[in-house]
Amino acid sequence: MTVVFVTGMSGTGKSSALAELARRGHRVVDTDYGGWIEGEPEPLWREDRIRELLDEHGDETLFISGCVANQGRFYDRFDAVVLLSAPADVILERVAVRSTNDFGKTDAERDRIISDLAAVEPILRRGATAEIDTRAPLAEVVDALERIASSTTP
Repeated sequence: MTVVFVTGMSGTGKSSALAELARRGHRVVDTDYGGWIEGEPEPLWREDRIRELLDEHGDETLFISGCVANQGRFYDRFDAVVLLSAPADVILERVAVRSTNDFGKTDAERDRIISDLAAVEPILRRGATAEIDTRAPLAEVVDALERIASSTTP
């Protein structure tokens, strides 16, 4: 069993990458949806649900995505931790036009994205085993994720 965790700031393309991985036939879990997260104002994974997902996972490759404060507690359970990144101007453009997620539409949220890029992304980078610049076309980003998964297969 191979588990690849895909993380990154809002607007880097995590959900788009997972949607394409699913289209290609991979098992995916986007923890932004489906009750995986609890807590306000600081969203956290429901650790019981993540533990259960990992404990019950079968033989196929599993791609999980998210960006929450307690994700590091599970890094030892992932075969790879992949940071998706992009420059601030690219991220702000993406969140302004996306229709799948409302976060990033207000000035305050856009300011938070810039602040998080400076404060949070370096922490994510330190914990990552690989980084992918998502200015590349989506197909290339997903190809890179598949290569990472295949290189970590036991």
